[in-house]
Amino acid sequence: MTTAVAARVFRLPDLGEGLTEAEVLEWKVAVGDTVEVDQVVVEVETAKAAVEVPVPFAGTVLRLHAGPGAVLGVGEPLIEVGEAGAAAEDPAAARYREEEQAGSGNVLIGYGTGGASGTRRRRRGRARPAAEAPAGEVRTEAAAPAARPPLAPRVISPLVRRIAREHGVDIAAVVPTGPRGVILRRDVEQAIAAAAPKEPVAAESVATEPVATERAAAERAATAAPGLVDERIPLRGLRRAVADKLTRSRAEIPDATTWVDVDATALLDVKDALRRTRPDLGIGVLALLARICVSGLRRFPELNSSVDTGRAEIVRHGRVNLGFAAQTDRGLVVPVVKDAHLMTTGDLAAELTRLTGLARAGKLPPEALTGGTFTLNNYGVFGVDGSTPIINHPEAALLGVGRIVDRPWVHGGAVVPRKVAQLSLTFDHRVCDGGAAGGFLRYVADCVEDPAVLIAHT
Repeated sequence: MTTAVAARVFRLPDLGEGLTEAEVLEWKVAVGDTVEVDQVVVEVETAKAAVEVPVPFAGTVLRLHAGPGAVLGVGEPLIEVGEAGAAAEDPAAARYREEEQAGSGNVLIGYGTGGASGTRRRRRGRARPAAEAPAGEVRTEAAAPAARPPLAPRVISPLVRRIAREHGVDIAAVVPTGPRGVILRRDVEQAIAAAAPKEPVAAESVATEPVATERAAAERAATAAPGLVDERIPLRGLRRAVADKLTRSRAEIPDATTWVDVDATALLDVKDALRRTRPDLGIGVLALLARICVSGLRRFPELNSSVDTGRAEIVRHGRVNLGFAAQTDRGLVVPVVKDAHLMTTGDLAAELTRLTGLARAGKLPPEALTGGTFTLNNYGVFGVDGSTPIINHPEAALLGVGRIVDRPWVHGGAVVPRKVAQLSLTFDHRVCDGGAAGGFLRYVADCVEDPAVLIAHT
């Protein structure tokens, strides 16, 4: 029996920026551990970034309210902490409650093979203590543990159980890779992939199951080609945030795209010269393009705007907060260089490098992903020439840059190979017409082809 202790429940805090939920990625502590005030106990993923969450009080961890992969809303229980040195809840009982809350149908089987654990498993108090029971009952109680099955596998998520059940996977045979032996979805999917070539499901048996027509058709297709099965990926976290924003952009913004080919030979020459003379600045093509965009937005402020539909107003922003697209393992994110108009080219290069590093490490704070007024997207790094980018709502414009490649170009009256790229500008037609958009794009193109133009106007 465990001793009752005063427990405090820490709930998922408001992570700011309008975020309402987060997915548990990894627990940094386990039941029974001692924690201190402001100690990081869990890493969660929001729609904007991965965030480490500290606990606001000290004590002993009594319970983790959600396993890896679980999605919690702001205000829902996250972790339970008791007084320092308090006895943690019996692990078997904790597993029992986790399975019961997850909707498992076999929570009474396999937990508590020891005597103490067996005592805690009694739910309604029907069994009497050994000292009060008749001798025959004591002998039966003592013999029972030997006949009990081994510990049941730890499966917290009902989704994981359903997937295993639908594919005929014996959950007890799955090798867990989650924290504290928890079986995760990827473990079951690996078991399905390993078993598919060996034990294909007969089409006739699938047809007789009471499932939806779509599911039956999918499983018949899997039988015909073992290993080729549909995969359903939850649309949540960063991927859902991106989907929502892009959908809203397409639904609300009447966008138009204009583009131009540019000779970027001179820009690359400037970049190489700066790398030779000032290697400490680390100025690359992206930093030079960022500098050009900032200068262009000061000349064409219509594109540094957003539309307030509630008040039927166009808002021309006084600050230039330059967003730039960065590809990471979690997907495409757009970190924002705040007050880019106050920075030198060297400052821009340093900030771009810093934010890119944080983005790829998954350590960007939520505030670094909001507040942009214009976005620069260098999709040329993917080996493509052009695109019609989707505006990053609620901004009014986005400049896309294709790859820089050798192409024939008329230069000095002769056709010669030059470093050529395509620039694409997508803009909100509500904030400006083609004149302003074309003027901005032409200015950017002129600066790329002749960087001296940038110096002349700044």
